[in-house]
Amino acid sequence: MNRIIVITSGKGGVGKTTTTANLGMALARRGRKVVVIDADFGLRNLDLLLGLENRVVYTAVDVLAGQCRLEQALVKDKRHANLALLPAAQNRTKDAVKPDQMRKLVTVLSRAYNYVLVDCPAGIEMGFQNAISAAQEALIVTTPEIAAVRDADRVIGLLEANNIKKINLIVNRLRPAMVQVNDMMSVEDVQEILAIPLIGIVPDDERVIVSTNRGEPLVLSEEPSMAGTAFDHIARRLEGETIEFPDLSVNNEGFFSRLRKMFSAKIF
Repeated sequence: MNRIIVITSGKGGVGKTTTTANLGMALARRGRKVVVIDADFGLRNLDLLLGLENRVVYTAVDVLAGQCRLEQALVKDKRHANLALLPAAQNRTKDAVKPDQMRKLVTVLSRAYNYVLVDCPAGIEMGFQNAISAAQEALIVTTPEIAAVRDADRVIGLLEANNIKKINLIVNRLRPAMVQVNDMMSVEDVQEILAIPLIGIVPDDERVIVSTNRGEPLVLSEEPSMAGTAFDHIARRLEGETIEFPDLSVNNEGFFSRLRKMFSAKIF
């Protein structure tokens, strides 16, 4: 069965677009037909992270306006024929597209692709409603920071209210050394607050910045990287494989452990 997955968080800057680009490429390398959709109308970036910005001619808005066919707007990745991008428009606002239009567009794409990955914009307004309109499941991306986790908690409630029940967690930019001295929330802290299944832990890796600037997803790199391996493992878990997580547990009682208990007690 073809899968429609929205990649969201609520808060901006936590790595949704990086996650979308790398998961899309990792799944395509495994022989799956994948289309990634940039749902951030007005502030698109997914084309840059995939290195496809110079090949964008038409956008999703052009398709909906009847100015081109859907096939004309899809940008095929030359590195892997299984991967295609449906870009957002840079000069149109999020209100230019309605959820029912987005739903029809995604439904058509889901008939031709094994995976439809929707890169959700920050916030919970119209852009969020567009991105989740056709989704069957969701990946919540958060960094181990209290503001990001709180926003993720809010988004989980909104997803469930929109009947999206299959929700998995990706903890991004984890710094184990900071976790060990209780200067950063642990994966266990984040899991306990959000109470959804964990599907990925992505360590903080400076090579993400390099890959972003080059438009080359880390999963394509011939040199192994912590983040690239983590994204590949997430793709494999999406496919149903059992891949062990690295042991990054913290047992000492510190600030974030206490904060977790406060969160659970609904003080925030």
